[in-house]
Amino acid sequence: MAASRKVPLRKCVVTKEMKPKQQLIRVVRNKEGEVFVDPTGKKNGRGAYVSKDTKVIETAHDQDVLSRQLNTKVDDSIYEELKEIAGD
Repeated sequence: MAASRKVPLRKCVVTKEMKPKQQLIRVVRNKEGEVFVDPTGKKNGRGAYVSKDTKVIETAHDQDVLSRQLNTKVDDSIYEELKEIAGD
C-alpha cells in the first residue's frame, strides 16, 4: 500500500487555523518590496496565507492584517484580487 502523501498545511494569518495549502491564497512581498497574489504558491519572497473566504479576506482588509504580516503597505487592489480568487 502506497503511503498517502502528506498534505502541506499553512496557517491563515486571519483565523490562525491550519489548513491545507489548496484552501488558502498566498500573498507575497518580494525583495523589491512589491506585494502580489501568488496563486502558484511558489514565488520567492515573504509569504502570508489567507483563507479562500470572502469574509476572512474582508476581515484581513479591515484589520490590515497583511500589511502587518508582510511589513509593508498592502494595496486595496490586492484585497480585490483575493476576493476575485475566493469567488464567493
